[in-house]
Amino acid sequence: MPVPPAFDPLRFAYWVPNVSGGLVTSTIEQRTDWGYEYNRELAVLAERNGFDYALTQVRYMASYGAEYQHESTSFSLALLLATERLKVIAAVHPGLWHPGVLAKLGATADQLSGGRFAVNVVSGWFKGEFTALGEPWLEHDERYRRAEEFITALRGIWTEDRARLAGDFYRIRDFSLKPKPVTSPLRPHPEIFQGGNSTAARAMAGRVSDWYFSNGKDFAGVTEQLNDVHASAAAAGRPAPRFGLNGFLIARDTEVEAREVLREIVAKADTEAVHGFSDAVRQAGRSTADGKGMWQDSSFDGVDLFLLGFLHYLEEVEYFGKRVLPLVRELEAQEPDARPRPPAAVVA
Repeated sequence: MPVPPAFDPLRFAYWVPNVSGGLVTSTIEQRTDWGYEYNRELAVLAERNGFDYALTQVRYMASYGAEYQHESTSFSLALLLATERLKVIAAVHPGLWHPGVLAKLGATADQLSGGRFAVNVVSGWFKGEFTALGEPWLEHDERYRRAEEFITALRGIWTEDRARLAGDFYRIRDFSLKPKPVTSPLRPHPEIFQGGNSTAARAMAGRVSDWYFSNGKDFAGVTEQLNDVHASAAAAGRPAPRFGLNGFLIARDTEVEAREVLREIVAKADTEAVHGFSDAVRQAGRSTADGKGMWQDSSFDGVDLFLLGFLHYLEEVEYFGKRVLPLVRELEAQEPDARPRPPAAVVA
């Protein structure tokens, strides 16, 4: 596995609960609210407790225990305006967005927030949302081809004076966007994230993305993903994207308490919702040539960011900031090649 030249402190992100039902498909109590007032308080609290990013979810129709949901880009802007340093990542679907329209929205959000807007390009795993809206549902690898073209168009519009693209899915002809997003030497445009466990997703990440999210594998599986993404980036002649790992955090005073919470979550699983969700994502995974789809084969070294979900957000985000994060920073300081964490106001 490629080793970075110097140790870089971990960054932390949290899943924004802008969708009802919480982060686990279980009937266990979840003291979490999908509304704006709760999420505004949470964003400020997360910022004060060491979180660098927040990722808003994207769902368009009620299903799988997610009866209500706020749209991701507008919700992201609201959270950006309620905070000072937190970077907010809006999840979006190519096929439901045109890259030029999103580029305009993103530039505005970035200007209003002083350069803290980011985007997570979701190639699409929920067929029901596309068909319900009368939009075509592409085969798996075609969805990733469209997403790659989407990112290419988005980056071009954000960075070029007159963007052009003659693609299979998008045709951009001398498109001029002003004002452009906030820029710096380390950030020529808003950061572009993507996820996906499939071979197509890994190859796309290496070619065009700034960040790659893994959605749950063992150590060997994560290592395989890292190697594939780095190989794809090397073949494309560009730096490898940074790597984020998705996880659900249960932090308690003792391991016994934490394991008891996990046991209760599993014991109270919402079976109908779990099966519905599983069927959708496994259908998406099985449509790949090699069966390596999102969550299809899921059951750390090289990780730059942890994307975390919680059971009771307000209490547990604060607990994490006060009890867990200091231990992480203490361990990082012991690394022989450790370097100081960049100031919170710097956009990296």
